[in-house]
Amino acid sequence: MTSIFDENGKNIPCTVIQAGPCVVTQVRTTEVDGYEALQLGFDDKSDKAATKAAQGHFKKAGTVAKRKVVEFQGFKSEHKLGDEVTVEHFAEGEFVDVAGTSKGKGFQGVVKRHGFGGVGQATHGQHNRLRAPGSIGAASYPARVFKGMRMAGRMGGEKVKVQNLKVLKVVTDKNLIIVKGCVPGHKNAYVTIQK
Repeated sequence: MTSIFDENGKNIPCTVIQAGPCVVTQVRTTEVDGYEALQLGFDDKSDKAATKAAQGHFKKAGTVAKRKVVEFQGFKSEHKLGDEVTVEHFAEGEFVDVAGTSKGKGFQGVVKRHGFGGVGQATHGQHNRLRAPGSIGAASYPARVFKGMRMAGRMGGEKVKVQNLKVLKVVTDKNLIIVKGCVPGHKNAYVTIQK
């Protein structure tokens, strides 16, 4: 994340995303596939790192193998195999949805993972139980822990979509898009942007 100043001098937190150039690697049609979509590829990788099947798939589009391939439905304009989609698809001031995989946080306790309050005070004989989950079930009936009980466990690393982020700036010569606020994932992570 970074921040920029608007015309009134207000400091706005934002995220810079490289959104292209993306190559059309496959055009899905209703006759062949049963639905209409565009498959876009981003970020080149060497043929050595790609399987033979992937090499053949990208060769049809006339491009090298790509690291990230995503399908998008509902493209308004007509695109053919091998066309490039750039950030000119976006305009300043419009709102977009950004989806990605959130940062993995490892094994976490209930206070961090679910927002439990803990004991709150270290009185009444509490020794090292300030962040413990407390009771998790009843007695001999039902004699089990109900499914979905909020407990400690692995946190993060899930698919997250942040909706209605405003596009502050579009830098066409470098294929950059600057959106207001934060997006899921670590630095240099892959995200998908939808209107």
